[in-house]
Amino acid sequence: MNPADHPTAWEHPPTRHAWNLLMARNVAGLVAWVGIWIALLALTRETRWLLWIFIPYSVYASWRLFVQLFGYFPSAMRELRILRTYPWQVLQGVPRGLDRYPEIVGSQFGWFEFPHPADRSQNLPLVVSNHLRVGWWHRRMGPRAKPQLKAQIETLWFAGDPRMIGLVAAPSPDGRSPRRFKVLAQRLANAPHVLTTEWGTTPEDVERGRRAGFSPDTAPQAAKGKAL
Repeated sequence: MNPADHPTAWEHPPTRHAWNLLMARNVAGLVAWVGIWIALLALTRETRWLLWIFIPYSVYASWRLFVQLFGYFPSAMRELRILRTYPWQVLQGVPRGLDRYPEIVGSQFGWFEFPHPADRSQNLPLVVSNHLRVGWWHRRMGPRAKPQLKAQIETLWFAGDPRMIGLVAAPSPDGRSPRRFKVLAQRLANAPHVLTTEWGTTPEDVERGRRAGFSPDTAPQAAKGKAL
């Protein structure tokens, strides 16, 4: 089953299964952190020394709860929008790096270059714009990464339009399903000015990008504001 044969990535059954599994893990993690906190609270009424465990756990669990609610869940919903809008592309030897990409505005935790939809001879960069669950990618993208780790991302699945927004995933060991979804953002400083001119983006392309979560009016400027 070739994932690129489907009109959208979401119509690829293993992709739906992978995303549903991700959400199930997010929910399970949320329930576990809250459940353990409630259990410890109940136990401290009978065993006072457990307060030495309960207090630091409460602090850490509060942070984890914040990350789950305002990090993992919103990120998963952004991934879903992209999967429902764009088809998969299976690409080999995608240029990538962890060094700072020139002309990128705002924070970046790694970058990838993908073929320009209107000019396949040209590549456009998309950046990893947040640090959530990025460690797995960094261990495989770094210049000192072991060959067996680099080989795991030699083939990449990509859904999106590098002029606006995208989603990258690594294939599973059997190559049948995606894993390690990561939303990518277009943060080139000149992107707002060349989006519909030099890059040849049509109104239909922009509307498609909006459905996937791209905001052509605010995204680059917001990123610039964060960098200042």
